[in-house]
Amino acid sequence: MSLEKILSIGGKPGLYRLVTQTRTGFVAESLLDGKKITVGLRSNVSILSEIAIYTLDEELPLREVFQKIQVKEKGGKTAIPHKSEKIKLEEYFFEVLPNYDEDRVYASDIKKVIQWYNLLQENGITDFSEDDEDSSSEEE
Repeated sequence: MSLEKILSIGGKPGLYRLVTQTRTGFVAESLLDGKKITVGLRSNVSILSEIAIYTLDEELPLREVFQKIQVKEKGGKTAIPHKSEKIKLEEYFFEVLPNYDEDRVYASDIKKVIQWYNLLQENGITDFSEDDEDSSSEEE
């Protein structure tokens, strides 16, 4: 499963997998406990494939940050929990992404990235490569 179907819903903990779309929104399943919820169109929803982290040069897609963490951790969970102290989180993130923009990436953002990465690992979602949607449209 790609990050295209993984959602972060404002005000709700953890991540959700898009199950189906409805007339008034969509149904999502929690990666934390497997419960399904209905989400309206007014909810603040972010698709993980659309999220990026600020670096000094550019905005780096979240999937590339996940790939860097995956390489550092040799495919396993992170060495530090997401509830670590701010300084420990920043040190860890600096090892993963040395050129991240410290003025625009807050400790709360780092905490979310680590929490999301570990949650995806627990659910067997470990393929962070880019989808080949562009190549299929070129063939037409």
